[in-house]
Amino acid sequence: MAKSQIKIIGGYGRRMAHFTVARSVRAPATITWSTLTDWPRHAGWVPLTTVGVTTDRPDGVGAGFVARTGVGRLAFDDPMTVTVWQPPGGDAPGDRPGRCEVQKRGDFIRGRAWFTVTPLAGGHSHVVWGEDVTVWPHRLARFTAPAFTVIGRVGFAATLRAMAREAASAAP
Repeated sequence: MAKSQIKIIGGYGRRMAHFTVARSVRAPATITWSTLTDWPRHAGWVPLTTVGVTTDRPDGVGAGFVARTGVGRLAFDDPMTVTVWQPPGGDAPGDRPGRCEVQKRGDFIRGRAWFTVTPLAGGHSHVVWGEDVTVWPHRLARFTAPAFTVIGRVGFAATLRAMAREAASAAP
């Protein structure tokens, strides 16, 4: 099989970092979706990060979780709430893609993140992950948006590679 492709698109405005990372996954859309939406699993793909669910249900609109990234006093919390929850309609090409959006509402990072999972032929899927975030206080965002865009592109490309390996290992 051909090596999975990664597509990275990024940019930044004056105050907001924006990036999109895409990857083909050698797993059906439903397996890729369940891998991506198992929030604590993200800790295995994102360095120096732990993730905990903060609501009774980990899935659906209103579900909440917190990613804690860093070491010691240099760590910060990134609390998120699911605002859109639409699992893929199946694993066949032409089935409805899945889409999840979260609102980031932390003291340090705010904005939104989203991903789509599209079913492809041959039991594969395609993931697109995007983030539009800003750093608080806003006066810092002007200086940090370019760095967040670059770090986000590189970091989430690596995150999607690790997720794709895990989803592929769970595929039949």
